[in-house]
Amino acid sequence: MTGASTSLTRRQMLAALTAGLAVPGRAHAAASVSPRVATLDWALLETLLAIGANVVAGAELRQFRQVAVEPHVPVGVTDLGLRGLPNFEALHHARPELIFNSNFYAANEPVLARIAPVETHSIYLPGTSPFALAVEATRAIGERLELSAGTAMIEALAAQLDRQRRALSSGDGRPVLPINLGDARHFRVFGSDSMFGEVLARLGLANAWTGPTAYTATAPIGIETLATMPDAWGLLIPPHPADAIGTLETSAFWNALPQVREGRVLILGPVNPYGALPAAGRFADLLTEGLTRAWNG
Repeated sequence: MTGASTSLTRRQMLAALTAGLAVPGRAHAAASVSPRVATLDWALLETLLAIGANVVAGAELRQFRQVAVEPHVPVGVTDLGLRGLPNFEALHHARPELIFNSNFYAANEPVLARIAPVETHSIYLPGTSPFALAVEATRAIGERLELSAGTAMIEALAAQLDRQRRALSSGDGRPVLPINLGDARHFRVFGSDSMFGEVLARLGLANAWTGPTAYTATAPIGIETLATMPDAWGLLIPPHPADAIGTLETSAFWNALPQVREGRVLILGPVNPYGALPAAGRFADLLTEGLTRAWNG
């Protein structure tokens, strides 16, 4: 299996998206006038961080740093604990002036509204495009907070995907299967209605999974299902259980799969599967880098 490291292109893009944050004085000035904001939703959190919002609280930040990786979470942001069961007292003490929420945590809205005004932006809804909703949310949040980096992020990602689509057009034409391991015998697969699936389409790559998905992903799928897609590139998207990869590497069945025998399995870096535009850009960069390296290897 082949690992794909992060690329300079991605780092440059993130720097461009948050150009205002690159100069300490400018970052401080932006934070001083921007409302203090908080959110329980990771897709909204990464959006807020990427556009330079004055984020004072978010949920499960330690795990967010491991799964989403980017954008960077400043040390001073208050960790509210579990997304579904947040510490409302900690949120109160963080003194947000505005709370961004999504459909995932709508049940908490009555309590959130007693702390600060709440605005809802949902990116993952059945039967809708998460990419389009992420663009809509990014634009709306940027306008609400008067941060031009929202529009800049939308434009930068569009240019990135167009550039990478051209770079990948000379590839081998094989479909791609994005999965996340549940254990050494099962995985969840991301369909065309997932953020990963939408990025594949925008990169001109076919998703090898043509079956139904439930709310962007389907699980659990038996590992034996991979034998029905022998021509695909396998994309393993962390985080995975600690022992899953090691167990697979010693599995006779796994090693007999054409994808594995022919070196068509890539292990990407972690990406938030329910992320917004920053996650889309990170996934596109890791995938483009991994496939390009494999094709030229």
